[in-house]
Amino acid sequence: MNNTLLDTVAAFSKDLMKFGFSVEEFATLVQENNMTDAEVLAVAKVFEHLKAKKDSSTVDFLLRTSRLPLKVPKTFDNFDFSRITGKNIDKLRNLSTLSALYAHKNLAFIGKPGTGKTHLAQAFGRACCEHGMKAYFIKMTELRDRMTDARRAGRESTLLAALVRPSCLIIDEVGHCEFDKESTRLFFDMVDRRYQKDGYLCDTHTAVAFHVAAQKKRDGVPMVVLSTASPFKFPRSVLEALGHTAPETVSLRSSAASPAAAPSQKSGI
Repeated sequence: MNNTLLDTVAAFSKDLMKFGFSVEEFATLVQENNMTDAEVLAVAKVFEHLKAKKDSSTVDFLLRTSRLPLKVPKTFDNFDFSRITGKNIDKLRNLSTLSALYAHKNLAFIGKPGTGKTHLAQAFGRACCEHGMKAYFIKMTELRDRMTDARRAGRESTLLAALVRPSCLIIDEVGHCEFDKESTRLFFDMVDRRYQKDGYLCDTHTAVAFHVAAQKKRDGVPMVVLSTASPFKFPRSVLEALGHTAPETVSLRSSAASPAAAPSQKSGI
């Protein structure tokens, strides 16, 4: 009897059913019923088919609820990388690995209209769905309107919970929208909650990189901005961005330390 086959059936059973069985349990069942290798293989094929059917159903559901285009889907395969030039081309080609998502990194596609920013973002979201992760696509103007409606109806928490839930949240046309003060507060509340969920927050160096990238954008060249520093290097800025009051600067100078060895008065906690 093939132990790998027994392992496969047991793994499928646990994935498909609330109460799956272990390898030992299935092996006992095989012995008690004097099952042949062909019969065990048939059982494995049935479970394999059911697992594939479940996975396909899950992907279909994720795509339907993602608000990504379905009739003419945007994928990495139908994106024309030949029109892209620049030093970031390899990073763009490797987006399909979803390494940025697994590493809890933010992605920003910066460029003039027609450079493929939305296509790449939607392709990334579709790849997430195909790997069993929830993605959600929304335009910035629609997000602003939803936040305004949620505030008027007292449903801010419901909206924020829906925006925090997806593994991949895609916000399109960020630079074409203005927020009022209250919607801005809700937006950063969303950022805070997603940070609490996934453990990632953009640092101030990366914020500067976004600004420079916007100034350096060129026609036909999508741009990727990657995080370059830890937010823990900038505690005051990070706390203020999260809506918290930063503590007063605390000097770490020791009266017994020599001037050359003493920390700067600007050191803070």
